[in-house]
Amino acid sequence: MAGKSKDDKNAADRIRSISRHSLAYMLCAMSEMLRFYDFDLIDLLIIHAVLNANVIPVMKDPDLDRRFGSVETVEPDAIKQGVSRAALSRFLAMPIETVRRRANALKKKGVLRDTNGGLIVTEANQFKFGNNHVLQNVNVLLVRKFLRDMMEAGIDVPGGI
Repeated sequence: MAGKSKDDKNAADRIRSISRHSLAYMLCAMSEMLRFYDFDLIDLLIIHAVLNANVIPVMKDPDLDRRFGSVETVEPDAIKQGVSRAALSRFLAMPIETVRRRANALKKKGVLRDTNGGLIVTEANQFKFGNNHVLQNVNVLLVRKFLRDMMEAGIDVPGGI
């Protein structure tokens, strides 16, 4: 390649490899969610985007992350960070009306709840969103496979697997 160093080519090769393997991980994780839950994909995206926003403060605080890192613990609703429908719309690149309509339907099913800070996935939801041990264990297997694939592709994985 004219004008490109060997390091540039190696970095580009790593990017392509990481992209392939990370896409495979994401698709497998979504497939498992669809297999387990009787919800449509858009609803699952909204639920899991809310879940992710809810636990950002936990993930940013090493003490909280350890405290709520066990399968025996669930983040209480009181510490969850709510998320607005507008923020979900922007994050998911989805029309605000779609997010609003689907969030309202998910509230009726007892999955979501409005708080002063925005939407949360309730800790007591009957579907076990955010506390599904089967899916958590499957996800660990998928992450380990992803990290193993990275190492086999020659990508350094800090801390190993």
